[in-house]
Amino acid sequence: VEDEWFIVYLVREITREFPGLAARIDDNDGEFLLIEAADFLPKWLNPENSENRVFFYKGELHIIPLSETSEQGWDLSAPCPTIPQALALLSTRSEEFLAAEPIRAAVYKRIDGYPEKIQASLHRAHCYLPAGIVAVLRQRPSLVAAAVQAFYLRDPGDLRACRRPFRTFPAEQRVMTLVTFTRCLYAQLVQQKFVPDRRSGYTLPAPSHPQYRAYELGMKLAHGFEILCSKSSKVAPDAKRNVLNGPLWERFLRSLKEKDYFKVNSVEVNPGDEILTLLQTISIDLKEFEREAACLPPEDDDSWLDITPDALDQMLKEARSESLPSTNEEEQKYDLETVAESMKAFVSKVSTHEGAEMPWSSDESHVTFDVDSFTRALDRILGADWEELDSDDLDEEEELDFSDGDDEDLDAGNPRQEQKVSPEELMGSLKSYMKEMDRELAQTNVGKSFTTQKRGVSIQDSATLSLAPVDVDMNLVANLLESYSAQAGLAGPTSNILQSMGLTLPENTDLTGPSSRAEQ
Repeated sequence: VEDEWFIVYLVREITREFPGLAARIDDNDGEFLLIEAADFLPKWLNPENSENRVFFYKGELHIIPLSETSEQGWDLSAPCPTIPQALALLSTRSEEFLAAEPIRAAVYKRIDGYPEKIQASLHRAHCYLPAGIVAVLRQRPSLVAAAVQAFYLRDPGDLRACRRPFRTFPAEQRVMTLVTFTRCLYAQLVQQKFVPDRRSGYTLPAPSHPQYRAYELGMKLAHGFEILCSKSSKVAPDAKRNVLNGPLWERFLRSLKEKDYFKVNSVEVNPGDEILTLLQTISIDLKEFEREAACLPPEDDDSWLDITPDALDQMLKEARSESLPSTNEEEQKYDLETVAESMKAFVSKVSTHEGAEMPWSSDESHVTFDVDSFTRALDRILGADWEELDSDDLDEEEELDFSDGDDEDLDAGNPRQEQKVSPEELMGSLKSYMKEMDRELAQTNVGKSFTTQKRGVSIQDSATLSLAPVDVDMNLVANLLESYSAQAGLAGPTSNILQSMGLTLPENTDLTGPSSRAEQ
């Protein structure tokens, strides 16, 4: 992940250094710069129309708005502009397309501190390696990544080259050296358990040996380099030529090119070929390597590999950009009224099939409901004829007819014309239905599951057959606490929703049940 954001930093600096360049960057997830700033994006921007809209230009993040593509008279069936269209806009009106400050701040926060920050992602460790590998890494330190990946992703076929004395890097001429990894590569190499084949010549000292880790790392890295070299076309040129020159391969390759599968990517150089070429051009001075091994600088501490649960919680909270709650229970003040108000604000916000809007504060004004937009959205989802009713729907409409008029009041010239019902009549009819529901519920035990506004008042009054007023806030908080307690400290719907609104509930340290705690 840090490698990816370092590339983002490099791309931004390139566009700053060369003002005539514009750059867009994505990965397997798509426009991941927008994903990073998802909380601040305009509502019109979505994965379907974001392609070729997000650019680094003159060192700043730009987003071409949707209105520009429609005003230019472009093909509206294509939601995204083409590269030439986007570049034409950027070259003439880039100042208008500068991304909003919160969007830029979210992206720039991830690349803040580079290039100095890259040092925090490196790890230097002692390795007992063949002299040939030491010489290769002096020339091309980045080849350590290919070797680690070859070992980490090995399969039984790869290990065939390691079940005999190594041809390229025999175990006889090994020296101690200092190798620089990224932390990810080092962890991949260290954490895998591997026992070398005795025929390979690589043996390990006892685990109690002071340099056991260096021997183990060197053995694993040597296996990675040997696997790379065994796949080189210089080692098995006939096999590669037979595969790549067959008619079936030629048809397959031609098909990929016609479909623009490779896009603008260049063919990657085989690292095994590069290693063998370097071995032919560099000199290996074993005695010089041994003299350097006698005065190696100390290796880095790898205690960062061990993460405690508390440290993990700290990392997650920092990722959410939330401040840690005080550990002093006396200083922790949890306003249950705020919890209730925030949840009610959340329910009042707009939600669609794509998700719900999160209210960051209960003081925010409510979002208005656009009936026309909602109807258009239903049309797109259900089709243009979704309003047509079937026979069952017609039967239900007859049963739920709210009008008090009769058929004689209808216009004789237009028997299908519906009688308009006033809002007052509609509300009166709804209230009658609600009273009927109250009378039915009063004969059940449903009311006993709610907390009422006045303690000691009978839940069910047999004389009036009506329900006592319910304390909505108390029931809401009690249910939230009960749900939160049922999560047993794990992630769940209650904690996720409340945390998204900036509210964090305390841990349940009471021995009593959640209902008792809610009552308290």
